[in-house]
Amino acid sequence: MILKDSIIKKCLFPAAGYGTRFLPATKAIPKEMLPILTKPLLQYGVEEAIEAGIDTMAIVTGRGKRAIEDHFDRSYELEHQIYGTSKELLMSEIRSIVNNYTFSYTRQVEMKGLGHAILTGQALIGDEPFAVILADDLCDNDNKSVLTQMIEIHKKYPDCCIVAVEEVPKEDTNKYGVIAGENIEENLIKVNNMVEKPEPKDAPSNLAIIGRYILMPEIFEIIKTTKPGRGGEIQITDALLTLAKQGKVLAYKFDGKRFDCGSIDGFVEATNWFYAKL
Repeated sequence: MILKDSIIKKCLFPAAGYGTRFLPATKAIPKEMLPILTKPLLQYGVEEAIEAGIDTMAIVTGRGKRAIEDHFDRSYELEHQIYGTSKELLMSEIRSIVNNYTFSYTRQVEMKGLGHAILTGQALIGDEPFAVILADDLCDNDNKSVLTQMIEIHKKYPDCCIVAVEEVPKEDTNKYGVIAGENIEENLIKVNNMVEKPEPKDAPSNLAIIGRYILMPEIFEIIKTTKPGRGGEIQITDALLTLAKQGKVLAYKFDGKRFDCGSIDGFVEATNWFYAKL
């Protein structure tokens, strides 16, 4: 199912990170291009955006990431080689994506955190609400994708940013941005506090932000004035806290399963999950 008439038309994909947890594989292969079965992680994210009614993919890359641009492009020699064979069908999904959706790219010259990566994408997004997908947070749902669910909420609350959250073990809060707030609907929280990677004793809850966001364009100016936080990086959590204090951030406990494919355990779990669904 593809969501029609989405008011969000662009999705930003921060994809400049080094993927050091997967070395040496990521020495020459972008971590976003590591495959779950036969598709790279980034393609799963792009397909989720398409299902949510988005037609423009804005990708923030870095050095050594040319494979991303090559993947979302025509490969005339390969297509010629497999033309008329049974292998041609294997290219149908990516060919349809390349032919029907727009891809634009910019480079993040320095790795200064997710907030900085999102700011780097400003030239590709412009002055409109947009989605953000972190490809190594792979989500699966047999009904509506996580981003589709979030866009439906955004239609009801068009002036708010939305972050996807899930409950995590208390001892794992130091791996995530963590939110607190008040329930305004089932599974929907008006955020009044956000902390980046708090120690368990300092965490305001066990509701962790995962790699799905809907952001308003005003976030760019806020990021510009956000000082480096945890790890000396510019954190999107810190920037969003400014809007949360104005009552403009909602957290959504999504329906679906999420895999942390930035970790080896999560990557293997996702591979086994999708293999079992074949």
